[in-house]
Amino acid sequence: MKLKEVYRLAVKMGMSKDPRGKKGVKRVLDRIKDNFGQLREEEREFFDIEKLSNPYSDTRILCGDLEMEITGVLAGIDVEVPEVLLADRLNEKGERINLLLAHHPEGSALAALPEVMAMQADIWGKLGVPINIGDVLIDKRMKEVHRALLPLNHNRAVDAACLLGFAFMTIHTPADNLLTSFLQKIFDEEKPYTVKDIMDRLRKIPEYNYAAKDSAGPTILVGEPDRRAGKVVVDMTGGTEGPEEAIERLADAGVGTLVGMHMGDKLRKRAEKHHINVVIAGHIASDAVGINLFLDELEKKGVKIIVCSGLRRVRRI
Repeated sequence: MKLKEVYRLAVKMGMSKDPRGKKGVKRVLDRIKDNFGQLREEEREFFDIEKLSNPYSDTRILCGDLEMEITGVLAGIDVEVPEVLLADRLNEKGERINLLLAHHPEGSALAALPEVMAMQADIWGKLGVPINIGDVLIDKRMKEVHRALLPLNHNRAVDAACLLGFAFMTIHTPADNLLTSFLQKIFDEEKPYTVKDIMDRLRKIPEYNYAAKDSAGPTILVGEPDRRAGKVVVDMTGGTEGPEEAIERLADAGVGTLVGMHMGDKLRKRAEKHHINVVIAGHIASDAVGINLFLDELEKKGVKIIVCSGLRRVRRI
């Protein structure tokens, strides 16, 4: 595969499992194209053209020739300078790695992370939260995350990869979409009755099973094992954690249990106040499920993959 083909596959797979649906994604892309068409010529220099076909600002090729044939991939949850040096060392020992594939965004994909968060309002809308309220709530949180990212040195890992001649790419929201769809389908079909049933089902999934044995597996953050689960919602895509005010709206919409990757203390306290059970499946294990679902497709096409940085390879092919 060529580098551009890996990238296009990631975007395509992410869009196929986007919780907004095909029409929702098309609406987002159409709006971006309209906004681009209205820009003055001097403003277009600063517009990311990738936005016209890729609705995920946290998924980008950060360096590398688009026509490059991929001979080997080093994939990890986080790929930073240590992982770049690891790839170089592995090549010294005989590997043929030329693509670094990270889940968590780096470089421009990290700087633009807040843009993907807008999709959370659409997700809440499908659960019964009025879209006008969702838009206001997520806008506030997006600005908060944007301010937190401003001081960061985004390009350290990207610079290291470029200097050593690697292509570098991040796949964030598309992988999270694959994960969310995968888990939500399981819970919709099996309809767990109690919070314990959710825990038991998660532990049957290899990535969570491994994590549990490493003391990093699923945990009940809010609620009790024998408490009834009610409506189970997987909350694992949309950039990062949403606003704490959304918890009350989700409770009003009838959500009984949230299954997430992680949850800060402010959101946890809101969930307790509004009697929503919260099961934290585990951050790295959850990310691994999403990335593994994507890597399956790469392996089908003959790409050799080595994993690192918290990613345990589980094949479903």
